[in-house]
Formats: sequence, C-alpha cells, structure tokens
Amino acid sequence: MTDQPMLRVRHRGPTPQQIRTRRIVTVAIVVVVAALIVGAIFLFAPKGGTPVAEPSETPTPSSTPTPTPTPTPTFPLDQFDIDSAASLQVVVNKLRPLNPQDYAPADLVALNIIGGGQLRAEAAAKMQELLAAHTAETGLEMQSLSTYRSYSRQVDVYNGWVAQLGQEGADLTSARPGHSEHQTGLAMDLGAVPSQCNLDQCFATTAQGQWLAANAYRFGFIIRYPEGYTPITGYEYEPWHVRYVGVPLATEMHDTGVMTLEEMFGLPAAPTYAG
Repeated sequence: MTDQPMLRVRHRGPTPQQIRTRRIVTVAIVVVVAALIVGAIFLFAPKGGTPVAEPSETPTPSSTPTPTPTPTPTFPLDQFDIDSAASLQVVVNKLRPLNPQDYAPADLVALNIIGGGQLRAEAAAKMQELLAAHTAETGLEMQSLSTYRSYSRQVDVYNGWVAQLGQEGADLTSARPGHSEHQTGLAMDLGAVPSQCNLDQCFATTAQGQWLAANAYRFGFIIRYPEGYTPITGYEYEPWHVRYVGVPLATEMHDTGVMTLEEMFGLPAAPTYAG
C-alpha cells in the first residue's frame, strides 16, 4: 500500500450541447450507411427485369456410339430394290432372309487377285479396280480371304462356328444359311499382304485396313458391319468385310455419314433372329 493519500477527481457528465452533437453525428452515419446499401442494391440488381440465368448442367457423353438417324437423301432411295435376292442393293440380315433362301447368283465370275474367289460380275470388276488403286496409291497389297459362299457351304461354315462358340457366339460371328451376305455374291473379306491381323478387328489399325475404310466407297463398297453398330446389324465389328452396293449408294452413305444399310433405308434393327 502507498503511504500517500489517494487523490479523488470528480467527473462531470456531458453538457446538453455535447449530447445534441453526438446525436447529429449518429444520425448522419446511419443515413450514409443506408444510402450506400441502397446504392449497392441498385448497382448490382438485374436490369430491366431480366432474370438471372441458372447454371446449366453439361450432360455426360455416352461411350456407346449413337446410331445415325435416317437421312434426307440427295436422290430418291426408292430407285433401289432392297428386297429381291438378285438386286445389287438387297438388304439381308437376321430379320431379312434371302428369297429364296437357297438363292445362287447367275453371273458369278472369278477374281484375278491374290486368294482368288468369285463375286457377281459388277462387284468383281469394281473389286479389281479397288485393289489396283490400293496398290498404286500405297505400294501395298491386299488378298481375298472369303468371297461367294453357296447356301450349302454356309451350312458348313455356320455349324463349324456353333461347334466352336455355341449358337449365341456363332450368331455374332457368322450368318445362318439363307441370311448370309456372302451368299449374295456381293460381299468379300479382305486381308493384308503379308498376313497381319487378318479376320481380326486389329485389321482396322493396319495401313490396308485404314485405306479400305477411307476409300471403299469410291468403288461402290461399304464396311457392312461397322464398329459399335452390333445392336443394329447383329454382328460384331468386322473391318475386313466389305459389301458392294454400287458407287451412287456407297457415296451417298459416305457423304451423309450413314453407317448401315438398315439406317439408310429406315429398316428395323436386326440384332437377333426372329425365331
């Protein structure tokens, strides 16, 4: 404790003038703050009643290829006969058998190419042109792996696949007799020379497979069973299997981006057999 006595100081309250001054200052501050708030509201509010857009969700793309819609063709498709077995544009699949089912072309000719085989006359001539152009443009060669197959031959081929894979597996790989494009004499399986990825999906990555995919339409051929279209064609991707449909139709499909005959002609998908 200190020995000195404490000095007490008496404080007086604020004067009336000081109280009035403090009130004026407080009111002024409140007015300024309110003005700032109102100004901010008018500054940042949407003008003219325009609603503020909600953020949109970007859909996650599907990894499954989307089938192309039936196009608007640049020429009438009804000029093509897709029903008669002898037509160059006949559509044969698991729901559309040949009529008659044991149909055999009358104008088969031998191919003068590596691997040989037979195709119908017009398709054979265009295949000879295709292979000659391929060699001239790339310096490479392709060979025939399978061409025309008769109904009886298709019976043996299909039964062989059934024995190896079972019926379900065989139906993804080979056509049942009477439903085969090879029986039309318009389809052909091509392979690289020397053999590389023949009758395998990796054929698409070879120089021969890439040229074929890009140029087959020039000679009237299409890749009949494209990648990702099994729900429509009923068959696995076969980059080696080409089908002759004629230059006008093949070019139309190429230019419009339509991948299958089913889509081109507005036909039902044929993933399985009717019975």
